[in-house]
This record gives sequence, structure tokens and C-alpha cells, in this order.
Amino acid sequence: MPMPSSSAFIGYRCSLCGAEYAPGEVEYVCPRHGDGGNLDIVLDLERLRRELTPAAMAASSEGSLWRYLPLLPVADPDFLGTPLRTAGWTPLYHAQRLGAALGLSRLFIKDDGRNPTASLKDRASAVVVARAREIGAAVVVTASTGNAGAALAGMAGAVGLPAVIFAPESAPPAKVAQLLIFGARVLLVRGNYDQAFELSLQASRTFGWYCRNTGYNPFTIEGKKTASYEICEQLTAGRPPSGAGWAAPDRIFVSVGDGNIISGIHKGLQDLVALGWIDRLPKLMGVQAAGSAAVANAWAAGTETITPVAAQTLADSISVDLPRDGVRAVRAVRDTGGAYLTVTDDEILAAITALGRNAAIFAEPAGAAAYAGLVKAVQQGLVKSDETIVVLNTGSGLKDIRAATQAAPAPMVIEPTLDAVLRVLSKH
Repeated sequence: MPMPSSSAFIGYRCSLCGAEYAPGEVEYVCPRHGDGGNLDIVLDLERLRRELTPAAMAASSEGSLWRYLPLLPVADPDFLGTPLRTAGWTPLYHAQRLGAALGLSRLFIKDDGRNPTASLKDRASAVVVARAREIGAAVVVTASTGNAGAALAGMAGAVGLPAVIFAPESAPPAKVAQLLIFGARVLLVRGNYDQAFELSLQASRTFGWYCRNTGYNPFTIEGKKTASYEICEQLTAGRPPSGAGWAAPDRIFVSVGDGNIISGIHKGLQDLVALGWIDRLPKLMGVQAAGSAAVANAWAAGTETITPVAAQTLADSISVDLPRDGVRAVRAVRDTGGAYLTVTDDEILAAITALGRNAAIFAEPAGAAAYAGLVKAVQQGLVKSDETIVVLNTGSGLKDIRAATQAAPAPMVIEPTLDAVLRVLSKH
């Protein structure tokens, strides 16, 4: 296995047993635990702390996640003019109208639906594709309900790398269309996401394909952690610098399916604390659909044992029977003093409408789930009115028009006359 070209990448550490491995010694998971032993990539943060400063990072003209290249375990992919170099650096909005409705003065929405293929998964796929090119992979593969697959198909297609996507047959048509348009070989599985996941692993091992799977490939979390870098840097913009350099929010609300996103946000925040760029860890607030709450159940029970569920929710991106990164997802919330909340599909639909009408953000169900969790947290008195709160929207509503039409009222059909318009106005 080729060695990585990033000098800051010094090895792997198993998230379960702490076993350490040199770069090139393992590829996906800890051999002691099989597919469940997620690996953390270890960077030489002591050296990086000596060499990097928040000011130097802020001075970068790079408008993507690659502004944080020194903190990533891959070399510069140098594919200028492609989506691979435009993932990340998404907007952070001060959502004043939404905040006012909830009695919150400092509510921000991080809109990762603005990524090239319209979801946060572009961050992970950009880094994975860069890694695939470094090691000379001929084909990349992933299992996905849609977003991860679209991200991989788009990023791989941009650099001419063949991609194979396994998706459940029930995946939203808009997401499947993206996969096909980007040129991936799409295999729709007559089963759920977990079955597609297992099949993709078998195919990867049989054919020697490089596997991107969430909660399996350690490079995915490295891409996702950049969202936390951006949150802290963007919150600092225009404010007097603190002693630590960047401003950390008090809480970040994140929707949780496999658990890899919230684990990535946690790892990024830990990096910033280790570098001395923020002085504390924000409380991470995990939000799961009530019909797919394996991680929330484990957290509530005070255990790291993840018991599979029979997932049923319209939020397909977080519909998972067995979360593959569940242990790290439990720890992310526990270690930061946060909490898990569960929300119903009706609450998710209401959140889609609220985000659209009050913040002009069109969120898919999984992204809106994070805001629905905030609403519930306010109702339960878990947040203070003056806290700085960030809600992470993980994907665009254009990904799942079927869910959006459930959230929105039906349009009115009228005759092409002014009288018809007046009749409508008189009633509304």
C-alpha cells in the first residue's frame, strides 16, 4: 500500500482499543475488531501547532475545504476548476428571524446544501478521491442512500475515476438521477441501506475497488471535520480575536444516521483545541429520527453498545438500522456534555417549512432534522437564550422533492383572469 504524501499524517489509532498503526500498515479498520473497529487518523498536531496560526489560515485565498490542507491527511489534489476543489467553505447565516421565533439571539445556520453536489458528503468524497488518486486506485465504490453516492460520483467523475454506487432501490429518484448523470455505475439493491453496505464491502474485497463507505474508510471523517473548522473561523470573522484565536459556538446541532458526520465534527473541534485555536469544545447535540434512533438509544441507556433498529423514517439520509460509526457518535455527545434528541417525521416536515419561510434555506429531511432537534431542545429548556448556536443543514431539499411536497401546501390553480386573482386574494 503506497505511503501518504502528507507529512502531518503519522498513523492510525483504533477508536475501540487504542491500537496504533503506521501509515501503510492498515487501510480501513482495526484488524482486531473486523469491520466495526473504526480508525482515527493521527496527525502530528504538536508540529502543526508550532507551524500554523489562525491568522495565517484566515489569510488564505482558498475558498474551499482545501484552505485547511495542512490539517488534512492527503496532498493537494491540484485539480483546479473541478468540483473536487470547490467542496466546502459553505455559508454560515445569522438566522435572526428563526432565532427570534425561538427566543434565541445568536442562532446560525451552516448550509452545506450549497456544496457542489448539494450535500455535506462532498467534503468526505473530495478527500477520499484525493486519497484514491494518491494510492493509484482504479475504481472507487460506496454504499449510499443517495448523498454519499452522488458526492463520490461527482468528485470521481470530475477527475475521470470510475465509480460504482450501491443504493437501496427506495432511494429518492432525484438522488439516483444525480448518480447516473455523473457517470457512475449504479446498482440499485432490492433491500435497505445496510444490505447495500454489506454488498459493497464484498464487491470491494472481491474486485479490489477502493471503498469510500461511511464509518469504514477513515478518510471520510477527515473531510467532514472541515465543517467544524469553518464554523469556528466564520464565527470569528469581523469580531475582535480572542486569546485562543477563533470563536467556538456553545452548541452545534447535527443530524445523525451512521454517526460519521457528528464524529467528524467532534474530531475537527478536538483538532482546534489541540492547536490552541479554540479554548473549549462546544456541546454537540445529536438529532435522530424517532424511527431510526439506534445511537440516541445507546446514549440514553448510558452505553456504547449499539443495538440495531428496523429504521423507518422519511429522512432517508439518516435511515440506518445499524450505525457504522455509532460508538464515536455516542462519545462525541457524551464527551462534549451535549445530548441526543429524537424527532418525528411530522416534526421534520415542519422544520423544512420553517427553514424555508424564515431563512430561505431549502433543506432535505435529514438536514431539517437538526433544526427540528433545536426546536425540541428549546421546548425542553436545554438551551439558553444568549447561547451561540449553530444548526448544520447537511443537504439541499432538491435532493428529495417528494418530501418537500409533503411539507408544503398545494399550489392554487386559477383561470388566466384578473378576477380569478382577486377571488384568491379575497380568501387569503
